[in-house]
Amino acid sequence: MAVRQVLKMGDPLLWQEAQPVTEFDTPVLHDLLTDMRDTMAELNGAGLAAPQIGVSLQVVIFGVQDNPRYPDAEVVPETVLINPRLSALSDLQDEAWEGCLSVPGMRGLVSRYLHLRYQGYDACGQVIDRSVSGFHARVVQHEVDHLYGVLYPMRIRDLRNFGYNEVLFPDRPPEIDD
Repeated sequence: MAVRQVLKMGDPLLWQEAQPVTEFDTPVLHDLLTDMRDTMAELNGAGLAAPQIGVSLQVVIFGVQDNPRYPDAEVVPETVLINPRLSALSDLQDEAWEGCLSVPGMRGLVSRYLHLRYQGYDACGQVIDRSVSGFHARVVQHEVDHLYGVLYPMRIRDLRNFGYNEVLFPDRPPEIDD
C-alpha cells in the first residue's frame, strides 16, 4: 500500500489513548497493517503502533531480523498484536537504550520488565498468548505504551541518560540512528 508519515513527539494524537479494534479480518484493518509494515520496513523500525501513523486504534506490529538499527538484537518474530494486555511475569527489570521513530535522532535509558506475558489478537481475531523475555519483552512494552499515550522519554528516570544519538554514541554509524 504505502509508507506513511510517522507522527513526531508533540503531536496531540500521540498523547491519546487508542480505541480497541472491534472488527477483525476487514479490508480496512488489512490495509492499515500493510501500511504499518511498509512504514516500519522503510524506516528499519523494530515495531510500530497505529497511533504513530495517525490511526487511534489498539494495533501494534513488531519484529526484528538483521535490523541495522539493532545490530546486536535477538530475533523477534514478526507479530501483529491487537487489543493487547501485558502482565509482568516477575518484578525483574532491566535498563537499556531505546529509540523511537516518533522521537528521531535521540536515545534514552529506559527500565522495562525482563519477563512478560502478552495477550491479544491477530488480524483475523485469533487469540495470541505468549510469554517472552529480554529484547522481545522490551519491544512489546515500548509499542504497547504508544496505545496509552506514553512515549519512552516519559519513562526515563534520569534525564542525563537522554540525548541525541551523535552525542551519546559518537562512534556509532549515522545510518543506524533514529
